[in-house]
Amino acid sequence: MTIQEITAMLVWTAASVVLLAIIMTVDAWFTRYKDLDEIRRGNTAVAIRFVLKLLAQTYILSRSIATSDALGEALIVSAISFVILLVLESLFRIGLRSAARIDLDQGAQEGKSSHALLAGSLHVSGALIIGALL
Repeated sequence: MTIQEITAMLVWTAASVVLLAIIMTVDAWFTRYKDLDEIRRGNTAVAIRFVLKLLAQTYILSRSIATSDALGEALIVSAISFVILLVLESLFRIGLRSAARIDLDQGAQEGKSSHALLAGSLHVSGALIIGALL
């Protein structure tokens, strides 16, 4: 491995970590509670959901990197994919709340692992579908 390749790897990694932090911050704006505050309080359900959201976003980012020739392209594709995932997940949550009277955010905040697993699985499922399209 050359110095150029190592430098490129470090730049791609740093840019990816920054984008991932931004994406998780934006995602938090659409959650009715503060993930990190709930995790600090020991809310395992919120921690489960947070980890699954993080894995979903990381998977999309990794697929974008693997299929892109340029860093900018990978970051843009990841950002667009995040928006698509956020919209799909929001629509599903609204439908679930209307059809089955299940509020995933409230359930996770109340410590219900079943709600957190369902909410997190929406992110992972969406990420797998979006990742297959990249």
